[in-house]
Amino acid sequence: MVATVLPPVPGPHYSALLQLLRTAETLWNASRVFFARWELSPSQFNLLNLLYETASPLTQSALSRQLIMHRSNVTGLVDRLEQRTLVQREASAADRRTWQVSLTPQGRRLVEQIRPAFFQLAEEVWTGLPEGRASQLTSDLSVISNNAQRLADHLEGTPV
Repeated sequence: MVATVLPPVPGPHYSALLQLLRTAETLWNASRVFFARWELSPSQFNLLNLLYETASPLTQSALSRQLIMHRSNVTGLVDRLEQRTLVQREASAADRRTWQVSLTPQGRRLVEQIRPAFFQLAEEVWTGLPEGRASQLTSDLSVISNNAQRLADHLEGTPV
């Protein structure tokens, strides 16, 4: 008689992982709807907001690192925002091959217009959860993110 091999049963964290992925997708879709009124994508707003909070020009490489996004995607975002005169690019004085990206006055005004409503909605997402829970969740998600990055790094070196 041949033994039947059953597929592995998911561990106790599997349903939490699925819910985390669903939540991330839902938040992304809700933010797409929110930013549509300003004809922005969430990624475009993230770039504008990062420049606003930094208050000094950033290279496209620095934007890529801080937004956790491939540099070619940042180039496309900057292109579209530059067409709308929300950001501007200037060659770096230190390295003419490098572009510095900064907000224009129009971009700064747009971010200042969006942020109060965005912050209000960000608080509303947490309705029903105690404030202290947000801190704990932030810590927990950091552990999950670090574990996922470690696993991805390991898998990149593993042949299929």
